Amino acid sequence: MRIAVGICRIVVGVLFIISGLIKLNDPVGFSFKLEEYFSAEVLNMEWLIPYALLLAVIVVIAEVMLGVMIVLGYAVRLTLWSLLLMIVFFTFLTFYSAYFNKVTDCGCFGDALKLTPWESFWKDVILLALILFLIYGRKYIQPFFTVNIRSILVFASLVGCLGLAYHVLEHLPVVDFRPYKIGANIPEGMSIPPGAPEPVFEYRWLFTQNGEEETVVTNGDYPSHPGELLEVKTKEIQAGYEPPIHDFSMERNGEDHTEQLMQVPRMLVIIAYNLENTEMEGYYGVRQLVQQARSKGVRVIGMSASSQDETTAFSQQNSLELDFYFCDQTTLKTIVRSNPGILEIRNGTITQKLHWNDAAKFQLEP
Repeated sequence: MRIAVGICRIVVGVLFIISGLIKLNDPVGFSFKLEEYFSAEVLNMEWLIPYALLLAVIVVIAEVMLGVMIVLGYAVRLTLWSLLLMIVFFTFLTFYSAYFNKVTDCGCFGDALKLTPWESFWKDVILLALILFLIYGRKYIQPFFTVNIRSILVFASLVGCLGLAYHVLEHLPVVDFRPYKIGANIPEGMSIPPGAPEPVFEYRWLFTQNGEEETVVTNGDYPSHPGELLEVKTKEIQAGYEPPIHDFSMERNGEDHTEQLMQVPRMLVIIAYNLENTEMEGYYGVRQLVQQARSKGVRVIGMSASSQDETTAFSQQNSLELDFYFCDQTTLKTIVRSNPGILEIRNGTITQKLHWNDAAKFQLEP
């Protein structure tokens, strides 16, 4: 029993630490996921959306700290009940997502590891069982080190978590797990390799003949049936290959300029995914960077999910003189975690990516 509890304790602690650190590396991304959960279409708790980033930081730091505390054997009773409370909450969210097919990616491991809703749910069920087992066998949990050393390690972990959270919020994630990381070629990321699996659909054809209804199932072909067709329903039964980059576009005046712009030798891109909540204090440095880039002959454009009328007015009011191209807001949020964000693209390859706080660090020299 003692050995089983010891192994279980380490497994639970390490999983919580890894899962928490991955999300702590990108709390803005986790806050986007919470906003998705809080939306009217999912939990209908939109009043929590303004607090999503604060909640994201609190949750991921708590996740890491509980992992550290259970491994060290610090405040065992409080830690175990806190772990149980957290995993019950996560299990409810993942079950809701899976059963109602509301949120297709729970964000449990950020962008580092994508799990399907049902995989996330069963992962949480296993963790719930392990935590219940730890509660049952808590008398066998022996702490490591002395009380003072445990307290120092817990305090140091908290300081480290707060420091990492501050750093990534003021800059960008330390490790970029997204398909738009530096070095990624966007056209290559959008391509589908030869022989990639194609989606398979099930077609359910409903016919009526002599007053009786009959359903015929095919994978697309129109069935040979003498009756009158009433309706047909389709369902995807096997997903096809989805390239890492699948929603990227650069549209302006109703035309798609993606292919043309991906061939520009060097381009500075200012990304403001939503002008309504873009951080205005960031545009002082962005404006200077835009002017410096133009003086060196670098092409400069903007990208936003706001309308063209809004971006044109915004550009004029802030002396940016940028042509903004439209792209899906979720895609822009995925590309860079700051609003505004700064990107350099050379022949379709991302070569620099910066938070607006770091505009002065942009390398303008070839």
